[in-house]
Amino acid sequence: MKFKLSASFILFSLLVFSQENYTISGTVKDFSNGELVFGASVFLENTSNGSITNAYGFYSITAPEGTYNIVVSYLGYVTEKQVVILDKNQSIAFELKEDTTSLDEVVITAEESEKANIRDPQMSVAVIKSTTIKQIPAVLGEVDLVKSIQLLPGVTNNGEGSNGFNVRGGAVDQNLVLLDEAIIFNESHLFGFFSVFNADVVKDIKLYKGNIPSNFGGRVSSVLDIRQKDGNSKDFELTGGIGLISSRLAAEGPMFNNKGSFIVAGRSSYAHLFLKLANEDNSAYFYDFNAKANYEINQNNRLYLSGYFGRDVLNFDDSFTNSYGNSTFNLRWNHIFNDKLFSNLSFIYGNYNYQLKLGFIGLDWTSSIKNFNAKYDLKYYLNNKTTIDFGLSTIHYNFNPGDVKPLDDDSAINENILDKKRALESGLYGQIEHKLTDKLNVQVGLRLSMFNRLGGQPISTYLNDQPVVYNDELGIYEEGERTGEIDYAKNESIADFYNFEPRLGLAYQLNETSSVKLGFSRIAQYLHLLSNTANATPLDVWTPSGSFIDPQMANQYSAGYFKDLQGGRFSIETEVYYKTVDNRIDYIDGSNLIANNNIETQILQGQSRAYGLEFLFRKNKGKFTGWLAYTLSKSEQQTPGGSAGGPGINKGDWYNTPFDRTHDISLTGSYLLTKKWSLSGNFIFQTGRPVTYPVGQYEYEGLSIANYDSRNANRLPAYNRLDLAATYKPNRKPQGKWKGEWVFSLYNVYNRKNAASISFGQNLETGVNEATRTAIFGIVPSITYNFKF
Repeated sequence: MKFKLSASFILFSLLVFSQENYTISGTVKDFSNGELVFGASVFLENTSNGSITNAYGFYSITAPEGTYNIVVSYLGYVTEKQVVILDKNQSIAFELKEDTTSLDEVVITAEESEKANIRDPQMSVAVIKSTTIKQIPAVLGEVDLVKSIQLLPGVTNNGEGSNGFNVRGGAVDQNLVLLDEAIIFNESHLFGFFSVFNADVVKDIKLYKGNIPSNFGGRVSSVLDIRQKDGNSKDFELTGGIGLISSRLAAEGPMFNNKGSFIVAGRSSYAHLFLKLANEDNSAYFYDFNAKANYEINQNNRLYLSGYFGRDVLNFDDSFTNSYGNSTFNLRWNHIFNDKLFSNLSFIYGNYNYQLKLGFIGLDWTSSIKNFNAKYDLKYYLNNKTTIDFGLSTIHYNFNPGDVKPLDDDSAINENILDKKRALESGLYGQIEHKLTDKLNVQVGLRLSMFNRLGGQPISTYLNDQPVVYNDELGIYEEGERTGEIDYAKNESIADFYNFEPRLGLAYQLNETSSVKLGFSRIAQYLHLLSNTANATPLDVWTPSGSFIDPQMANQYSAGYFKDLQGGRFSIETEVYYKTVDNRIDYIDGSNLIANNNIETQILQGQSRAYGLEFLFRKNKGKFTGWLAYTLSKSEQQTPGGSAGGPGINKGDWYNTPFDRTHDISLTGSYLLTKKWSLSGNFIFQTGRPVTYPVGQYEYEGLSIANYDSRNANRLPAYNRLDLAATYKPNRKPQGKWKGEWVFSLYNVYNRKNAASISFGQNLETGVNEATRTAIFGIVPSITYNFKF
């Protein structure tokens, strides 16, 4: 009997292991418009074999020979099932139809892909769909992508009217912002009043706050990865909106006999037109344009062409004119080598430029940063337990810090063309995601980054190699003594940097509804934003690492607990993190950054650290959906004198960074009242931004000199705001294509005058010193009509 069992076992083992493995691969699309679906689940029923579609809708599953039910599901769509006889490698494309039954029940559901994946080792990532963004009230009636991500834990703003966003205590320049893989250096219109991203063309958004995948590099705080829609490949469609301040229009449709599609969109503000009608010489407006097209050469090859162009113009009585904007261009080629290997080759151009004209002094200043990027990414589906991502990229930068010219013949300004700067940043990466056991998944990555500061400019030399020195008699830092300069040829190397950047993610599934995750990432940043103001402005200047400025190096550790409740009706995400950044620059007191050819004489390098606890509670299903986000955090910096001598900034002690927020709370919700009416709102509370206040004054040779407190030892008043919106959808004809809705919103409902800044001065009438609070917004009502047909 024992022999028979052993023989049976051996025979069974031989049959199992002799089975052939075959692969099913293909794409998943939306049935209504042909858009590729990112994040759809494709699996073989009653097995552990499955896959998630990538950013281009591609999936690959390998399994033993046999007959299976292949299941394709994505929230908001009808689940597709198909019987497949797996006796050879084969390609199957799916098209998912929208699930209309959930709409008839007047029940809404949050996007499944926005929730944390319990099994995925990737953590510290937030996913937002454009449909979610459009439900959030926004200032001046324009839905705003950047303001939407500021409602998530670990993400804050720098106050109203400020550009960009801050992630886990990091600065604006520590965020890598990508639009269809192209770098965006300024993501704001009108100094932060609007975002440069048009929600009508945005497909999905991913924000990586930590444990950043190895295919990304160059920024130490976060990556905001934004993908545009491909365009409707089946029918022509128009989408738009008309508001009080701005309007927008997008058109999309099929091309090349339905083998391709396109989408084009434009936006513009027009408040300045009303000012001109009122004989006002001041104006402030923006416009932007998005375009994307794709063509399917054959089943294994597809081309994409996309671009963005945006511009802001501010003019105050011809005495102050400021113009700035981004432009990008991207050509991509998707190629499927076989059923396991997918590739994407991209050629990208980007240009951020700005111009400042000051009529009262006759100044005309232009500046720009151009980049040319080539990257090749590949994904290999080794088997159902292992996927491998690998690739390489290289970016060539041209920096123009400024061309200063006289505005007219009467100007007292002397022409000054600052030295152009060039650099080459390259990366080689590999990443493996492997399912070690049924409960433990691991993601291991390594990036080798290389940065070469190129010549074509003279570099100043200094006594004792010190561009900054400490003056003991005056107790201040000042420029070092210049001893000459070295003139580097255009292709000659000024400085080289090489860094290994390991990444690690672990996810252990406690049960079907909960998991714990650990993450670590090391990242190098070779570009620095020069600004001694708390908020980024269009006049801030980017500069590369080089002889006197080392690259920033960050190490981030994170741990989290994730849980689904009541079948996914609710979910909880909690994370703790600790991040350090070496070689973080700060500015000496009295620094001069404007039109300075030797910026190294104005800065010191130190270190920063940030740590905190993030909590996110979501309600994902029902008439009411939304989330509560809370962050408890600390962000501080230490900048000793080092080889420059002296005590350093703030006497070498730790001090708050301008991005430190002890408490950050946001509550966001949407309620479907009826089939016609829906309500939404959000509430925000943040600890005030750190600032430096004067604490006294003294007289010196008849002048009143302010005496300031320690750096960033004070704070602005706490920031808080409530926004509300109501959306009305009129009756629609069953067969009618026109879909319209009215959006009524109130920004800052209780009219709080949140302080953007506080300035100190002497009242000329009373002679008394006083503080003046500057607020950007009070209550702002708006009405917008959105349409689609």
